[in-house]
Amino acid sequence: MRAKARLYPQEAARLLREKPGVRQAVTGATLHFDRNRLKAYAEVPIEEWRNRAKAVKEHVLSHLDQYLELAEKRLRENGVQVHYAEEPEDAHRLLREIVRRHGVKRAVKAKSMLTEELGVNPLLASLGVEVYETDLGEYLIQLLGEPPSHIVGPAIHLSLEEIQKLFHERFGTPLDAAPEALAQVARKVLREAFLTAELGISGANFLVAETGTLALMENEGNIRLSTSLPKVHVAFVGIEKLLPRFQDLALFLPLTARAATGQRLSTFVSLIQGPAQAGEEGPKEVHVVFVDHGRTALLADPEAWETLRCLRCGACLNACPVYRQTGGHPYGYVYSGPIGAVLDPGLLSLEEAYPLPYASTLCGACLEACPVKIPIPKLLLTWRHRAVAEGLSPAWEKAALAAFRKVMESPALYRLFSKALRGLPPPQDLLPLLRAWTEGRGPLKPSPKPFHALWKELKEEDGR
Repeated sequence: MRAKARLYPQEAARLLREKPGVRQAVTGATLHFDRNRLKAYAEVPIEEWRNRAKAVKEHVLSHLDQYLELAEKRLRENGVQVHYAEEPEDAHRLLREIVRRHGVKRAVKAKSMLTEELGVNPLLASLGVEVYETDLGEYLIQLLGEPPSHIVGPAIHLSLEEIQKLFHERFGTPLDAAPEALAQVARKVLREAFLTAELGISGANFLVAETGTLALMENEGNIRLSTSLPKVHVAFVGIEKLLPRFQDLALFLPLTARAATGQRLSTFVSLIQGPAQAGEEGPKEVHVVFVDHGRTALLADPEAWETLRCLRCGACLNACPVYRQTGGHPYGYVYSGPIGAVLDPGLLSLEEAYPLPYASTLCGACLEACPVKIPIPKLLLTWRHRAVAEGLSPAWEKAALAAFRKVMESPALYRLFSKALRGLPPPQDLLPLLRAWTEGRGPLKPSPKPFHALWKELKEEDGR
């Protein structure tokens, strides 16, 4: 996927101007998810769970080479064909070969952020393969030609009216069709695709090194159909998605579900061991592609490596007041919200993504929500410091800070400017952003006298 993260400020402003309804749609959905998460967290000893999950992921990442070797060994023993993709081009070569060898004309895909990262859909389309996203949210945005707006809910930025209009134009449904009727239309189209596709593509929530088990979580059942009906199944797995032991799933499956949607467990959990055996139904070939694409370099970063603990649950997006204003599209890359702001600079480069760490109030809600305690606020500051050190901050910001420094270093200039500022209208009148903050509070009023004058008077009174 081509990144446009450098355009975040302009894209955020454009979206708010052109699609003001997105704010309401995204806010409603994310607040719903976040309330459910808080209730689900309160049902369990959540700090103990989070600390255990954090420790497991840190252990895996600090011994990643060993667990990759073990996972490859177990997968091959299970009859799975194992590949490594350092860059998207490596994954593309494998897909080209599979399409050619099996004469693939149609593919069905489970929701996978990694396949978005790799540009799998455009590649297959260029090969003449008809691709169907089978997650309902992903299917909606595929029809619209849009990327996902959220890690878990890719279409949360759409209103019901927009979806009704889309289905009316594509399938002739009434403009006031009920959501259930729209889902039935999509189900009919996708069922036919499941039954005729030669290739099924998925990601993986986790891959257990001990047993070579792919674990996939869902609520719709489309992943089970995508990975069991076609004769070939290809799973793209980020190298950071490993778990050491099968028993670790007992922690990570419910923790991820609680963080993502507030469920105690996802409706469906698929545990895939390998291709179908003789006499069994299922894919005759299963391929696992371990994807690097910047992850090894990120792992070597002494600070930013902690982002690789991410479970892709989307909890930080749901908790973030900044993400809530626009959804994910202005972030310009696969991963948006707080995790995108600290992960994207590591995967892309700071030069490509330097505006993203500034898309935060540093309120810390993301850290409180994260099931594996990624220190997102600290990492936001880390990337900001690096952006300044590399000269990537905007020219206006450099000029403003230089002027501020000059004024603060000169008593005469300081007195001149403080006097001038006291003569201006109240700050909330000059900056509309402050109006909401001042609602329910007293108005912001500058002191009639500067501090140094008050201090001088106080000293004179003490002297008397």
